[in-house]
Amino acid sequence: MANLKPDGQWIIMMGFLVSLGIFYLAVIISQSTLVGQTTAEGVLEFPKNDIQDLRHDILKVENFYLTQCQSGCGNTMSDINMEIQQISLYRKSAIVSYNLSPCNNGVSQVSIYYDNGVTTYNESSITVDC
Repeated sequence: MANLKPDGQWIIMMGFLVSLGIFYLAVIISQSTLVGQTTAEGVLEFPKNDIQDLRHDILKVENFYLTQCQSGCGNTMSDINMEIQQISLYRKSAIVSYNLSPCNNGVSQVSIYYDNGVTTYNESSITVDC
């Protein structure tokens, strides 16, 4: 019994270490895919294009209203504001509100608030020539 060879013990121990290494790598790879997926979801959920489109449309409507509808176009500013709010709620499921300050020295200030439940955007330093 004293002359037993320990070669079989090394084979079993190396097999055990290799299996632990493979298990460790499998855990790391599965975690990296989860992190990558949540990062991609966060990027996809950010409504950058929606905010840019809304900002562009509001400034376009405000510019039109300030330059051509002062004498009267049939719609008041509150009617236009309500229509934009309803359209954004219906199409994008977002709450939108904006305010137009009165024309002072040829410049008017517009403030925009956007909230879709995930992202909140508030901008209040837009100047429009009137």
